[in-house]
Amino acid sequence: MFKLDLQKLPRHLAVIMDGNGRWAKQRMLQRIVGHRKGVETVRAIVEECSKLDIGYLTLYAFSAENWLRPKTEVRALMMLLKKYVAAETPRMMKNNIRFNVIGNRVELPLEINQALDDALAKTAANTGMTLTLALSYGSRQELVEAAARLLEKVGRGELGPAGITEDEFAACLDTYGIPDPDFLIRTSGEMRISNFLLWQLAYTELYFTEVNWPDFSINELHRALADYQSRERRFGRTSDQLRGRS
Repeated sequence: MFKLDLQKLPRHLAVIMDGNGRWAKQRMLQRIVGHRKGVETVRAIVEECSKLDIGYLTLYAFSAENWLRPKTEVRALMMLLKKYVAAETPRMMKNNIRFNVIGNRVELPLEINQALDDALAKTAANTGMTLTLALSYGSRQELVEAAARLLEKVGRGELGPAGITEDEFAACLDTYGIPDPDFLIRTSGEMRISNFLLWQLAYTELYFTEVNWPDFSINELHRALADYQSRERRFGRTSDQLRGRS
């Protein structure tokens, strides 16, 4: 067990949920079995983060590049996503969780978008943790689209070159209104960002674990959060400055 300081938890936790396929392969099972097991982990981690009063939880559920996977796996993932959203909407209502989605939803099947819209509408007034699923999401695409939105503003005369600030740019991103992540967890041993929240992760603390996502337990979450609490976030300053010393 890991003792956590509830006053020093990240306001926004982001997770790259990796290793469902590896988990299944290690057990000589079909990859979709690993994805189903991963959904169980999602449920447990969402509920624990809500209990810990973490304000924002963003899960990388399906990347823009994941469309390149075998069509049978993609179809199975879409069906699993639909079932998850429908099953979890009542749970989100019970736990006062507000649901959110980022990514290129145009690429998603109609029935998936209908399930997402239903969950978004039903949880819109909830005031607890904001759970964001990144679906058909790619950060480079997001940045290109944000630049295009800025150009449109310039073209309409609403904005001049001098008015293009970091805040203006951030306002054109999918994550507008959500604070940047304080902490990013990636499971399954890969040590890369994989086109996830490239702008937003500028000062995020990173944590990589060998544990595959289906085995990422609440205890593993606490282990990661304890590691986060051991770090000093300086944002370019020195340790002495943070301690009030010159």
